[in-house]
This record gives sequence, structure tokens and C-alpha cells, in this order.
Amino acid sequence: MGRYSRESTNIAKSCTARGSNLRVHFKNTHETSRAIKNMTLRRAQRYLKNVMEHKECIPFRRFNGGVGRCAQAKQFGTTQGRWPKKSAEFLLQLLRNAESNADYKGLDVDRLVIEHIQVNQAPCLRRRTYRAHGRINPYMSSPCHIEVILTEKDV
Repeated sequence: MGRYSRESTNIAKSCTARGSNLRVHFKNTHETSRAIKNMTLRRAQRYLKNVMEHKECIPFRRFNGGVGRCAQAKQFGTTQGRWPKKSAEFLLQLLRNAESNADYKGLDVDRLVIEHIQVNQAPCLRRRTYRAHGRINPYMSSPCHIEVILTEKDV
């Protein structure tokens, strides 16, 4: 197990999961993770499934340049929102992993809360695209690392 950027307050009542060098956009995943922080595990899973079905949106607060407005963002007190499907899928998979870790530890899965979730930039991956007049330009991707800590709380 690697080092996490933050330690849980009660290690016996918490579980962790992480993903490294994931091929999913950093900015979209950052906004999606901010939206589910401090939610219960069940609510976060339901919310991410709703995002994939376009029933609820992810509010874009920091990386919001060029992001269109949507009516669903009003419930978060902002105007800009999107439905980043791939980020939601990756986070849902990570939450499923953390849930199985909690189950293995003997924690009550229905009382788990996302205490800490963090998205960091991973090293960029480089491809090439061919341009006019024999030029070549980079075709970069922005992968990310995700870490999550779930803690059992009295809900």
C-alpha cells in the first residue's frame, strides 16, 4: 500500500482505494470528485449513475472555461455543468473497490462516507498528429491518479 496524502482520523473505521495513471481526463475527474466528496457511499454511487444517464449534472466550478450552461446545475448554486461519463465510470469503479475493501475489513457499508478524495495529475502521454505541409504536432492526453478514503460514520 502506498502513502496517501492524508491519513484517516480512525484507521480501524476507514478503508482506502486508489488508482494510478488512469486514462481519463484530469479536469473532468477533478470536478466529478469534488461533487461527490462528503457524500455517503450509496448516494455517491446513485449520483454517478444518474450522471451517466444525464439525470443529474456535475457542476464545473474551477475548470469551467468554455463549459456550457445547464439547468441541472442550479441545484448546486452554479450555472455551468456537464455529464463526464468516463470520469463517472472510473470513480464508480474505484468506489466499488473501496466498498469491497470495507466489506473485507468488516465495516458497515451503509454507513460509509467519502471523507477524502483527491485527484492528481499523472505524467502526460504523448502521441502525434500529422498536419499539413509535413508537420507533426503533439497529441497529448492528461491522465490522473485518484485516491479515496471512506470512513464509517453515524448517518
